[in-house]
Amino acid sequence: MPDETKSNPASECARVEPKPAPDACASPESAVAAKEEEIRSLVDRLKRLQAEFENYRKRILRDLAAVEERTSDREILAVLPLYDNLERAFSVYAEDANVEAFVAGVERIFGQFAQILDQRGVRRIPTVGERFDPSLHEALLSIHSPQERNLILEEFSPGYVRGERTLQPSKVSVSQGPTQVEKEER
Repeated sequence: MPDETKSNPASECARVEPKPAPDACASPESAVAAKEEEIRSLVDRLKRLQAEFENYRKRILRDLAAVEERTSDREILAVLPLYDNLERAFSVYAEDANVEAFVAGVERIFGQFAQILDQRGVRRIPTVGERFDPSLHEALLSIHSPQERNLILEEFSPGYVRGERTLQPSKVSVSQGPTQVEKEER
């Protein structure tokens, strides 16, 4: 019985036999030289691509810096009228010490500030009486109170959101709930 696990040498040679190169008559030295030239060409191409990428990266960084600067300039331009109005209010107050006119001027400036924030989609975060949310609030104090647990009792500093992002969390005090004695009295 013939061993079926042995391979047929004739079919094996047919599979393994290399295909002749187009320039089969060329010497091994010329084939090596051609491959070296191809390698040099690919290395040069790689170096050019690397330099182009580095130039692209530098250009993008310059463009981003320019965009950041223009954005900063726009924000400063939005605030400059407020600064000018505050300066006028203080100079008028220094001249005639008219407190009512000064307060009225500062109230108008405060209205301008609110308008600028509103135009940019900035909203104040609600606090007192709301449930504590760590993504919106920063608890500075946690105290026992008759209020339910995790209810905001006091706002120390306001917080602001713009869209879905918290710009600055509200600094608050939070209820721990009633003490054990208060719970037993109920």
